[in-house]
Amino acid sequence: MRQVISTPKAPQPVGTYSQAIVVGENVYIAGQIALIPESLEMNNASIEDEVKQVLENLSAISVAAGGNLNAICSLTVYVTNIEYITAVNEAMTNYLNEPYPARAVIQVSALPRSARVEISAIMYLV
Repeated sequence: MRQVISTPKAPQPVGTYSQAIVVGENVYIAGQIALIPESLEMNNASIEDEVKQVLENLSAISVAAGGNLNAICSLTVYVTNIEYITAVNEAMTNYLNEPYPARAVIQVSALPRSARVEISAIMYLV
């Protein structure tokens, strides 16, 4: 059985997807960009601000699903410039504890709303 997770503390979907889906003990969190939940404006003054907002959005969804960022097992990070991974790594040390999740980083040509980074996650509920 699938359960939909939705929280007003993260941006509402702007397409045909859910913020997250729970299947058994796994939570599949949709890719998040730096949308501010209340206004749906991008928080993108800097790449650091953008990554921080993405992690805040992932955190809100994680909590709504009954977990937290440290329950995330896997991250998929999409960046429009591979050099942004430095900002991602720095932010992760501020938001996550070791051991860090498994991760893939993929450089793409474009992301929605001209975002520079998008992150999706898989979380395990203990």
